[in-house]
Amino acid sequence: MTCLVKSICGAAVLVAAIMVPRAAAAGAIEPPALVALKPGELQYWAAGEFTRDGKPADAPHVTVQMSTPLSIMRHEVSVGDYNRCVADKACVPLSDGQTNPDLPAVMVSFNDATAYAAWLSKQSGAHYRLPTDAEWTYAAGHRAPNEAPLGKADAVARWVAQYTRESQAAPVDTRPQPIGHFGASENGLVDIAGNVWEWTDSCYTRTVLDAAGQPVGHGTVNCGVRIAEGRHRAYVVDFIRDARAGGCAAGIPPSNLGFRLVRDDKSVWSLF
Repeated sequence: MTCLVKSICGAAVLVAAIMVPRAAAAGAIEPPALVALKPGELQYWAAGEFTRDGKPADAPHVTVQMSTPLSIMRHEVSVGDYNRCVADKACVPLSDGQTNPDLPAVMVSFNDATAYAAWLSKQSGAHYRLPTDAEWTYAAGHRAPNEAPLGKADAVARWVAQYTRESQAAPVDTRPQPIGHFGASENGLVDIAGNVWEWTDSCYTRTVLDAAGQPVGHGTVNCGVRIAEGRHRAYVVDFIRDARAGGCAAGIPPSNLGFRLVRDDKSVWSLF
């Protein structure tokens, strides 16, 4: 398994802390606080499983260009936020006795997160969705985990080294912390890559690489498994609420599964 960010080229700066949504429907709720990132360029290790000549291979190092601003929630969706969706019977109730409204909502599946996004879109009059893996990484900035390939020639040695590194990086206290506990990133996002892993909309893919390390076709896409980002990249089955109990496809499972959303302002991403 290979992963994430190496550098961000071009400014990804905080433009505004509060964004005004499009015209909302009657009875709409107050929109969430967002930060807007300027267009820029991201260089990172592509997500998924890669093989060359039938053997595990390092992910290609790709460049992603965002041509328009990206508007993303300043903090993760909280228990209080999520429970408003539950009260409207549009979301499945949280489990594990989550009652503190100031904690991030966790024990949340990918399906729970997308249901909340649909409810928030209806209530606010704007279109909210989960970020892609690249969008999340771009927004995380220097807090995105450094998961460059480890350079192990043997696949078993590679996996053991990856597991060891992730084990050593795991937080000591895995309990969700109050919003703001981990501070803000250089882009103004609060608690990004704290002890809550955040769902993205990106699917798990298996891709064959040619001799030059370039993808052959578009690969095999499995959208029953999605990418969750946090202190390390994880691949988790979409209906799982607690990856510690199973459902994590590779590596150390996330301590907590939560999410933040982007407001879809027609951002356009391109790979080259």
